[in-house]
This record gives sequence, C-alpha cells and structure tokens, in this order.
Amino acid sequence: MTGRARRVAVVLCGLLLFGAVTACSSSGSGGDTHGAVTAELASDNPVPISNDPRPVLPVTVHSEDGREVTVRDVSRIVAVDQYGTYGTTVFALGLGKNLVGRDTATKFPAAQSIPNVTPGGTQLNAESVLALHPTVVLTDTTIRPATALQQIEAAGVPVVYFSPTRSIATATTEIKQVATALGVPALGDRLADRTDREIAEAKAMVPADAPKRKIAFLYARGTGLLILGGPGSGADTLIEDLGGIDAGTAQGLTSPFTPVTTESLIAARPDTFLMMTGGLASVGGLDGLERVPGIAQTPAGRNRSVVDMDDGVLLSFGPRTGAVMIALAKALYPNR
Repeated sequence: MTGRARRVAVVLCGLLLFGAVTACSSSGSGGDTHGAVTAELASDNPVPISNDPRPVLPVTVHSEDGREVTVRDVSRIVAVDQYGTYGTTVFALGLGKNLVGRDTATKFPAAQSIPNVTPGGTQLNAESVLALHPTVVLTDTTIRPATALQQIEAAGVPVVYFSPTRSIATATTEIKQVATALGVPALGDRLADRTDREIAEAKAMVPADAPKRKIAFLYARGTGLLILGGPGSGADTLIEDLGGIDAGTAQGLTSPFTPVTTESLIAARPDTFLMMTGGLASVGGLDGLERVPGIAQTPAGRNRSVVDMDDGVLLSFGPRTGAVMIALAKALYPNR
C-alpha cells in the first residue's frame, strides 16, 4: 500500500459510522433493473438471544495481544471498535443493560443514551473510560492510542482484545469469543447458530440462474474522499456471498481500500455501487454521485444502480451479519 493509500485507509477506519439502505439495480450483468429500492433491517436494534443472561464468572480468556485475561465482573462493560461489532454483540447476548461505554459505530437506538467514548471514531481517552468505572473493556487494535488502553489496564480494569479482521467467515467466531469473555458461552453458541441460519437464508435468496453482476464498494465522504474497496475490505465477501463479483478485486486491486481515480472507476466497470448511506448523502445523493468524474461512464452510473446501507452495520460482521445480508439480498433481487 502506498503512503497515500495507507493514510486514506486510516481515515476510512475512523469514519464507518451512519444509516439506511437504497438500491438501484444494474444492467450489464443481468441483475434486476428497478430504479431506487429501499431495504431495511427487520429490527432497528439487535435482537437479544436471551432476556435473562446469567454470566458464570470468573473466566480466563486468551486475549488477541497474547495475554491471558481474567474477567470477574461484567456489570459495567465498555465495548469499543471502529465497526460497532462488540457493542452490538453485547446487546445481542442480552447484556445491553450492562454496557456503560460504546464506540461511535454502535449507534442503533437502544444504545444512543450510552456514553460514546470514541467521539472521533477510533480515538479513545483513558480518563473518559475510567470515569465510567468499567469492570471489563472489550476492544481490538482499531482503537487508538494503544497507550490509552494500557493506562486503563494499569488501573486494574481487564482489557480483552479480539481480532480486528472482519468477514462473513469470522463473524460467528467473534460472537463466541465475546460471549466466552463475558461468561455466557452457551448464549454465544446460540447467537452464532442464529447468525449462521440467517446467513444461509440470505445465500438461498440469490437466484441460481441470475448472471453475476459486478458490484463495487465505494466509500465516500464528499467528492474529496472516494475509495474503492478491494480484497480484504470485508465488502468483498458480502458481494461474493450474495452472488456478485467484487469489482475492485476483479480489476486487480491488491489493497482493501484504494483511492479512486476517474480511470480506475471506468476500468472497474461496476454494474452496481455498494455504498454507506452517509457516504452517498455526502456526495449529494444519486444526482450528486452522477456528477463525480467517471461515474457516468460506468454501467452502474448510467443505470443509477446504487445500494446504500447504514454505515453502522454494513461492515460490522457480528450478530447482525445475516440480517444485513438478507436486507441486501432483497435489495439486489427484488423480484426473486
């Protein structure tokens, strides 16, 4: 990754935040063609797998940073990562009432009254976390600075790290790991099973006879920040498991996120753009997107084919992964 691409990817990591779903279909790859279609998650909030979780503690778990961490109390949980995965998982395990601190991406209605300890997206202040008197912190290396987390640990608070990798393949593993750290492994198994069933349901919604359309994940924050997703972006696995071809990967990109040029957009030739709702709004919606150089020269641009989805859920890859995939499948294949 070039220095500029690395800087842009860091900016991207701090901005995965917003909400909704709109889809316009494509042309070239034979997808359904239907103007603007809105798809939404069945529930605004994560659906708890249990209304009466009973953690069994203490529990000692292996942290991603190589330590063995003992958790003795989960009555005051702080869960922070750039995607909102851990906060969502806490709620989905039925422990939402125990969450006292969250990240910016954990933005569903039930979490809005909980203090946001990463107001800038990924930057954490140790004092603001310690002021919440947490009994455990769940995090990964997407949160900075590392010294803040070290300060929290030095104050006697157990800090458990998990892998920062996000994909469909790792979603249920992460659920089980978080559940184990919180003393509810059986609920983690149930939640993972439910998520797997929803993922399978979404995959079954992809018509077997549908020609594969080329879909490009386009991250935007105004016309000054446009990034094309590639291998490892997370969006690539969503696209592929929903019967599409990831345009960035097919074009030969080697980095998860690459700054967009007019030439790269035209060369990618996507049939559909996959975007975050806040990103699409930041360029002025569909009309504004059409004015971005290169967009109108793509099949997706000519057909106004865009699927946009809540910034807070699209790439979170946790207990709502299956629900996200079902919503996207409905948007991509409205007549199937």
